Amino acid sequence: MSDTRSLLDVLRHTVSADIADEIERLAATAPDRKLNRINVLAFAAERGLDEEKVIAGFLHASRLGLFEFSWNILCPGCGGVLDAGASLKHVHSEAYTCALCAAGYEPSLDELVEVTFTVSPKLRRIEAHHPDQLPAAEYFRQIYWSSGVDLPEDDYEAMLDEFIVEALELPAGEKAVISIQIAESFLIVFEPVTHAAQFIEVKGEPTKERQALSLVFDRSHRHHETLVMHPGALRIAVESHVDVRTLPSVCVANDALHQMLGRRRPFLTAKRVLSNQTFRDIYRADTLDVDQRFKIASLTFLFTDLRGSTELYERVGDLVAFDLVRAHFKVLSEIVASETGAVVKTIGDAVMASFPAPARALAAAVRMRDAMHCLNRERGKEDMILKIGLHEGPCIAVNLNERQDYFGQTVNIASRVQHLAASNEIFTTDAVLGDPHASALLVELGLQPLRRDVGLRGVSREIGVFVIP
Repeated sequence: MSDTRSLLDVLRHTVSADIADEIERLAATAPDRKLNRINVLAFAAERGLDEEKVIAGFLHASRLGLFEFSWNILCPGCGGVLDAGASLKHVHSEAYTCALCAAGYEPSLDELVEVTFTVSPKLRRIEAHHPDQLPAAEYFRQIYWSSGVDLPEDDYEAMLDEFIVEALELPAGEKAVISIQIAESFLIVFEPVTHAAQFIEVKGEPTKERQALSLVFDRSHRHHETLVMHPGALRIAVESHVDVRTLPSVCVANDALHQMLGRRRPFLTAKRVLSNQTFRDIYRADTLDVDQRFKIASLTFLFTDLRGSTELYERVGDLVAFDLVRAHFKVLSEIVASETGAVVKTIGDAVMASFPAPARALAAAVRMRDAMHCLNRERGKEDMILKIGLHEGPCIAVNLNERQDYFGQTVNIASRVQHLAASNEIFTTDAVLGDPHASALLVELGLQPLRRDVGLRGVSREIGVFVIP
């Protein structure tokens, strides 16, 4: 306990006191289920805390070993967790199949990979550290469904009873029988541990003969085909071919099931984590393998460059110029982080940054320009002349030169748009200003963008570019 106490003290010196207090209080007083796969956005909202500070707090707590964070592959249909691991390195690029929804999904880092946090056993032991011992209802709540499914607190089990007809715990390698009466409906025999499902359409005239079905649960067979049966008695023989307990459950695909699965809330996406400055500072390249490639449907890139930096070194000398450029990097990095972005890399005196939302990138660009004006006023000289370009679109997350980086035409366009800018100009594409929050920000700031259509090297068509005065 003294070791964890000292780690909690270290956390207090790393993150703000209110965040450290809430994290410590959570670990000490929350019920077990609240400490498994924590949704940090919900945690922040419930306590009125700043999301970015909470994300940073849990990232630091995980680095200290107080929490373990997990990258979970999600089914967008039912919200189930199809796979989970301690890093993105366990995720493969092929499509994941959800047996419950009978659909396949290629893992995109936007909404199909969530990041959650679970308390470490050395800080506090909880039931979910032994998921094979959880009751079926808690296994569904804590292990199968993602943190983005907003499950009810008080009447959770009562809601399950509205669509789960029968459920049992099947020990590893064992056999059992489920005997039920079935009415006209659509049934799903679902097993969440092996992710297997058998669909049964019950229709037609009732039968007095007992119907029979045999199911084997292993790691490969998913029982996708739909069987047709009549209302009446049904005997389901189930058999486990895996070395862990399984939880076959007979569910009715009724309104209660659909309503529960339709309850959603925001969650921390992999895209947001990869564009978080604290994460990049802590984990650096220890995120992707060199041969991994992940699609991101939408990310906003910001490129900056100092105009006339070569002349600056000539005019003020290497030492003064170096200090000025370093001060400019510090200011830009702080602005990027405060707008939920991350510096991907610096190239000479240029910066490449990524943001999960266009409006935050645009806000950062305006603040950067204002910050350079302030630096120049303090010096009484116009030494720091910034050129800024922005673009939003799809890209690929990669590991390049031992650094988590991005690749694709969106990155190329953002870089080339920056090259269009002149002294203290912000150039952005219509893809950025097409975001309603970004356009609303310009209205709020009283800025009227000026449009022009331009051709860019390597881009087959002209694109709309806006100058932000």
